[in-house]
Amino acid sequence: MAQSETQLYLIYLRGSREALNSREFAGLRQLDEGLYLLRSGASRSKVYHAIKHAALPDGLLVAPLEDAPKFMGMQDGALKWLRANS
Repeated sequence: MAQSETQLYLIYLRGSREALNSREFAGLRQLDEGLYLLRSGASRSKVYHAIKHAALPDGLLVAPLEDAPKFMGMQDGALKWLRANS
């Protein structure tokens, strides 16, 4: 992936001891409890390890998405954020 390109990641945290915040992770948007989207130029491995060390979760999933996901019932403004960041 070229440096100017970004990837959209789906992130799921279970039993997180620390909250993720958008000041620490630019491009982060919470969808629901423990469920996030992140647009980043970093590799999946770098994203995974940064979140693992920041949140200290019991369970963690970081998955790159080819396309924007379809969803409903998530936090207010999530779809607007996704459209603005696509």
